[in-house]
Amino acid sequence: MGDEMSEGRPGVAATLRALNGALGRPAALWVKENGARNLRHRDFLAPRAALSAAFPGGQVPPEAVSAVRSLRGPAVLPLRDCRQTPAGLAVQVHRPEAFQRLLRPPPGPALPAARAGCVVLHCPALRGPAALRPRHLRSVLLAEHLAQLLRAQGVDVRLVPALSEESSWDVLRQLRICWPSGSAGSSLAEAISALKAALGRCPCASICEQGPGTAQGGICKVHLKSFVEQQGLLGYDPNLDVLLVTERTLQCLAELQEAVLQCPAKGQSSCCSIVHVVNCEEEFQQQQLDVLWRILDPGAHTALQKHLVCGPVKVTNPSSPIGADQYFQLRKHQMYEASVIKYGELAQDEAWTEVIDTLTVAAIRFEMLSTAHRSQITLDLENSSISTKGTKSGAFVMYNCARLATLFSTFQQAVERGTYPPLPPVSELNFSCLREEGEWLLLFNYLLPFPEVLQQAAQLPAPSKGIRITANTETVCKFLIQLSMDFSSYYNRVHILGEPFPHLFDQMFARLQLLGAVRDVFHSALATLHLPPLSQI
Repeated sequence: MGDEMSEGRPGVAATLRALNGALGRPAALWVKENGARNLRHRDFLAPRAALSAAFPGGQVPPEAVSAVRSLRGPAVLPLRDCRQTPAGLAVQVHRPEAFQRLLRPPPGPALPAARAGCVVLHCPALRGPAALRPRHLRSVLLAEHLAQLLRAQGVDVRLVPALSEESSWDVLRQLRICWPSGSAGSSLAEAISALKAALGRCPCASICEQGPGTAQGGICKVHLKSFVEQQGLLGYDPNLDVLLVTERTLQCLAELQEAVLQCPAKGQSSCCSIVHVVNCEEEFQQQQLDVLWRILDPGAHTALQKHLVCGPVKVTNPSSPIGADQYFQLRKHQMYEASVIKYGELAQDEAWTEVIDTLTVAAIRFEMLSTAHRSQITLDLENSSISTKGTKSGAFVMYNCARLATLFSTFQQAVERGTYPPLPPVSELNFSCLREEGEWLLLFNYLLPFPEVLQQAAQLPAPSKGIRITANTETVCKFLIQLSMDFSSYYNRVHILGEPFPHLFDQMFARLQLLGAVRDVFHSALATLHLPPLSQI
């Protein structure tokens, strides 16, 4: 979903490749500017230090500068100027043309993303205790978000385990977590029988002798450590030794096998990779399951197992261990109190129940997902400001999304009253009216790179030595928070719907087209978090 996503749409990666190619050097010399201060003077920069390493004396030949100025292409931003500055070689984009190309509608209906393999996301937290803890919630939310990101890139995703029909996961429903449910069928029973047969042939296994003191439900013991050493497997805990295999263990493996066999590539399980999304306290047990599966089913898919490990979730000053349901109810109560303080009696209206529920879900999802998954999260349950106030909360993002909805609702009502004419087609808009620095910031830092942001957030490392992988699962939340801050700053500073004088319409219409595209980015990004946009707050 990068610069090739749709013909004619400029992209950051394609523009940087073209700029580097124009200088005729293999090294990546150019950087995209992001800060408002530098964007007043330039949009891309080849820093002087990089030029000094690539060219004698740091002097770029005139023909290379000319090559940069003459760059053209459907995926390359239109360039206006290239010049030597004390900071290095600076490029400015032809901004009105960039607005035109990025804000025009695509030439036809969006094509569905091409199929790009299959990923099984396994979340052991949902096999755990009946009462989920916040640490379990973190891995579940992360797996679900990653599934949405992968699907947007055309990847077929299977979520495991399926929730049993009789399970009562109220907190999952309250958090609008979309997870498959189902009951074990005959195929699962057959898979378990096949695994038992494999155990009987396994040289690493020894049958359990049932007697006093024997662990209940044990089928056999499997020596994992010797297998890990024989196979030269890297990245496993050195304390892996003997595993007591139970019926429950085999059921876990059978469910994973079932998910792999459902891979759409006509059962070609070698196309399917398995990612175990675990909190750090479950990692050892999941490594045991990983090695057992490799022993019993030495196929290509078991060799593609990877572990995405979430850091600890620390709750400050808990009077007793807190469950995920208590955590949700506490944040919901805090959100309600904050809404009453801000909006008064309005927030006590029944119509606000859905709004407060959505704000609570947003607050928790951002609290859990805006931190890199490897890092610790600290939940201060007594201090609600991280969830209900400030610029880094999910509530702040939802608030700004609602401001955009209100803006367009107000404009539409004014059109129906005859105050303004309808928004003209993009081809008739005059984007040279967009001269406020916040407008270029929204286009250049958010609308332009958004497809690539989604692509990067969905990337999983290629199989390599070791079993741990790192994903950029915090990317979308951080992107939305920063977008909300810059949009809010712009919206507080600029009056969009002005007086109904014809000479002011050009600027108003150009701004509405820009903000309509910003609204679409909000909606698309929130969809990866299973958050519906709010129409009003």
